[in-house]
Amino acid sequence: MPATLEVVCNDADCTLDMFELHYTYDMPDDVDVSDFSCPYCGGTDSLEAIEL
Repeated sequence: MPATLEVVCNDADCTLDMFELHYTYDMPDDVDVSDFSCPYCGGTDSLEAIEL
């Protein structure tokens, strides 16, 4: 199965709780949360991967 990344936005002004990124098999191995931005507020520094 391709990887799934669960992400939380820690920006105090953002009301988005969390979201999931579902990768395809073509996603490079070195991709991490710093390569994305919040789909709600657009922040990049406020994103954090949720470790299960």
